[in-house]
Formats: sequence, structure tokens, C-alpha cells
Amino acid sequence: MMKDLDGLIRQQIKEVIRMALAKAEITFEDEINIESPRDVKFGDFSANTAMLLAKQEKLAPRMIAQKIIDNMSLEDTYIDRIEIAGAGFINFYLKDGWQTGVLPIIEEMCDNYGYTDFGNGEKVMIEFVSANPTGPMHMGNARGGALGDSLGNVMKMAGFDVTKEFYLNDAGNQIEKFAKSLEARYLQQYDPEYPFPEDGYHGDDIKERAAQFTEINGDKYVQASSQDRRNALTEFSLEKNIAAMKETLNSYRVVHDIWYLESDLYKSGDVEKTIKALMDSGEAYEQDGTVWLKGEEKDEVLVRNNGIPTYFAADIAYHYNKFVTRGFDRVINIWGADHHGHIARMKNAMALIGINPDRLQVVTMQLVRLMRGGEVARQSKRTGGAITLTELIEDIGIDASRYFFNMRNAGSHFDFDLDLAVQQSNDNPVYYVQYAHARICSIIRQMAEEGVAVPSCKDVNLTLLDKPEEVELLRKLAQFPGEIKLSAEVLEPAKITKYVSELAGLFHSFYNAHRVKGEDKSLMNARLKLVDSVRITLKNALGILAVDAPEKM
Repeated sequence: MMKDLDGLIRQQIKEVIRMALAKAEITFEDEINIESPRDVKFGDFSANTAMLLAKQEKLAPRMIAQKIIDNMSLEDTYIDRIEIAGAGFINFYLKDGWQTGVLPIIEEMCDNYGYTDFGNGEKVMIEFVSANPTGPMHMGNARGGALGDSLGNVMKMAGFDVTKEFYLNDAGNQIEKFAKSLEARYLQQYDPEYPFPEDGYHGDDIKERAAQFTEINGDKYVQASSQDRRNALTEFSLEKNIAAMKETLNSYRVVHDIWYLESDLYKSGDVEKTIKALMDSGEAYEQDGTVWLKGEEKDEVLVRNNGIPTYFAADIAYHYNKFVTRGFDRVINIWGADHHGHIARMKNAMALIGINPDRLQVVTMQLVRLMRGGEVARQSKRTGGAITLTELIEDIGIDASRYFFNMRNAGSHFDFDLDLAVQQSNDNPVYYVQYAHARICSIIRQMAEEGVAVPSCKDVNLTLLDKPEEVELLRKLAQFPGEIKLSAEVLEPAKITKYVSELAGLFHSFYNAHRVKGEDKSLMNARLKLVDSVRITLKNALGILAVDAPEKM
């Protein structure tokens, strides 16, 4: 059985058009675009092929459309009739009841409904969050975590071989600053006048780690060399911080397959090897003790004149490891918008080390403003500091956090309304969707109590599902695999959030217009099958977002 009804029909329409073009002796090498018109009066599907051919054929698009239609064969297709509309759109109207074909597919696939082989097993790594382990996780990590994890889930559903990775920046300048900050807080416990570095980390978490270290080690490291003291403090604190990061992300339903340490790139010699390879190839050069990489607009420093490699050098080595050592076909990085300038130079670096830069894709993520009481919520109510990911989860819950962060495309700024996120009303988007699922579960429970189980498709007269609200629900159900493919293709899980919201809305409209229980037995069974299929699809879509599908609310 074809597992994607919407996809099957789109492919069928493309083949019909291709055959008609060949018969009419019209050459068209481009992809044939098939759209779903917003208004069904313009057909179930539509193609703009004739308009794209106007310049080539030197004919009006409507005349080309007519030539295409005149050469079409609709035998053994879902197509009932075709019309030309507007400037030359070809609109396809399908046979009555075609939408019911989705119900047997959902019945067969159940929890796997929506899965396709679109990705063809392409080996993809998604790197996201990748925060410095120097303090608590913040709002950027919250959005990146929800976005990256959901993108990984949707790409798995689309047939990609996905690995989710966290790149842990446990080396470099930030760790040096971290070490100096810890050292100062440790020594201040014995000498309150000990100076704190001007560019140090001032958070209470640094004081807390220094105090914990002192509880175990006392003044053992007061007389030690500065380097030994910093090393001990850093090793102790990083272990605790990394464990806390994993715990926080796990509580957020974000689980990375791999946590990759930047320090391992140095220990393995990968950074040194990468720099040497670039020098040997002539793409990098040394000048006055500094090693430079040739750039398109300006050259970039790889090794400072003190002999210490830059973060950029480590990042090139890391990406070489991804593509060459570990063999990923494609790498997707989710970065904050402030990293936008880094994209071009990373792609240039990939080209210089012999990797097609198109294999590296970067999703840039804009900032989010937290709003409370109509004003920007800049501080935690409890600590007075910045609101952390842990506090967000405690305040509004995991479901609202995960759902809200995927309500807008990654590149969009948006205001996160904390008051709305905790409302138990239809104004709250996640509540609205979850309530649809719970309402269906309630219907099924009530029917079961009266001895009526959800029937099999073979025992149901599906042609009875012909009311406008039923037809719209069926159409939306059929679109789910296509939405997953599109979401994976454009790297935007927000499309799934939009889809599940629309599906919930169509179910609520159906529920308000029609009854399941109390109807003629045949119609009751058909509607029971329909709403159960909506339940399955809602649950599968929410699963991509890692949002619960409650059975009671």
C-alpha cells in the first residue's frame, strides 16, 4: 500500500502532465510544481506549468494549458476533471471520496503514520545547543534545544539517518576565563581582597562551584601553583556543569546521541593536522609568527603569534572530523543569529579542505523576548538574574516550552507570552491542540463503555463521510506525510506546529457540527474511525515536537 496518499496523487498528476507534454511535443526540463489551492473551488490540486512555458513557447499561458489538457489521459487516476483558471493555472478536481483512502493507511501505519522514505537514508548530523559549559543554560539554549531536537525528529520521520550532537566547548579562551574566575572565587574565601578578573564570570554559579570545591579540598590548593589550582578547579567544575547541562536537557526531552568534546580535537592532534594540511596545500600561510587562512574577503587567523590556535581553527578541524573521519553526508548546524558572519567563512574553509560547502547547512536562530504582564520579563522572579532554561520549565512546563519555541520559523523574532503559556483555555495554542486529543480519547472511552470499539476500515462504509467538515478533516489527514517531507526539506519544524494546530482546529469544527455517538450505526462507526485517525495523527505530530498527547484534561 502507498503510505502517502497526498504524495501519490501529486506524483500521479506530475506523470499525467509529463505524458501530455511529450504527446504535445513540448519540452519542459524543470520540476513540475503541484500546489494545494487554499479554496477548494479552485480544485484539489493546481499546476503553474503553462505559465512557466509561456516564454519558451511564445504563446499565452492559457493556450499552452489547453494544449496540455487536450493531450492528457486520466485513465486509472484519481482525477475527475480539469479546468483552466486565471492566467493559466491548470486546476485538478479529484473524484468524490478520494480523501477516505487515507484512513486505511493510518490504520495500517498507526504510530508510524507520516513516515516516508524521502530522505533515502542520507546520513545527517544535526549539531545544536553546543553551549559553553561555564554556567546555566539560557533562553537561546531553550529555543535551540526545542528547534534542533524537533528537526532531528522530523528528519527521522522523513527517512533520514539522523545523529544529534552537542559540541562541548571545553577548551579555549572561554575556559581560560572560567578557570581564572573560579580561582579568584576560591582564593577570596581565604583572602577577601584577592582581585577578581575584570572580564571574569560574575555569576553566583561560579561562587557556588568554588565553595563546593572548598568543601572537598579545603585550603589544599591555596599554596599550589596557579596552573595546578586552575586545572583542579576547572576539572571539578566542568564535570559538575556538564552533568547539570545533561540533566537540564533531559528534563526538556532533549537527548543528544553524542556529546563531542572540543578538547578531544587537541588531544587527538586533529587541530594540528588540519592546520598543517592547509599550510601544505598553500591555503594557509605564516607571517610574523601568525598563521593565516586565505579568505574570500579577508584572511583569517588560524594560529596566534603566541602559538595558540584560534577557535576557528578548531572549528575547521571539527567539521573535517564530521565529514571525513565520521562520514556524514550532510551537516546541519543550528546557530544564533549573532553567528551569521561565521557562516561564509566556514563554508569557504570547507571548500579549502576539499569538502563541498553545500554539504554544510546552517539554520540561524533569532532571539526570543519573554513577556509577562505585557512587559519584557528580563529577570527571574526568584533570583533576580537572567531566566534560565530550568526556571522556564518549572514555571510553564515542558509542553508549552517545546511547543511555543517551534511556533515560529527559526529566523523569526517572536515574543514568548509566559502568561498565555500557562492558561488552560483555547487561547493557549498548545492547550488547544492537546484538548483536541483528549476530547477524542474521551469519545472513544465513552463508546467503549457502551461496548462499541473503534472499527476496522474493512467494516466501515467510508463513503458516508461526505459532510464538509469531514471532508476537510480527511484532506488534512492526507497532507501529514507531505508536511513532514516539506518540514525536513526546508529545515523548519514550525511547519509541524502549524499543521497540528490546523488539524486540531478542523477537529473542533467537526465536533461542534456533528455527533459521533447517537447517530445511525453505520455513520457512527465511520465517524468513530475518522476521529480515531485524527487522534493518531495528532499524537504522531506532537511526538515530533516532544509534546505530550494527554488522554484526559
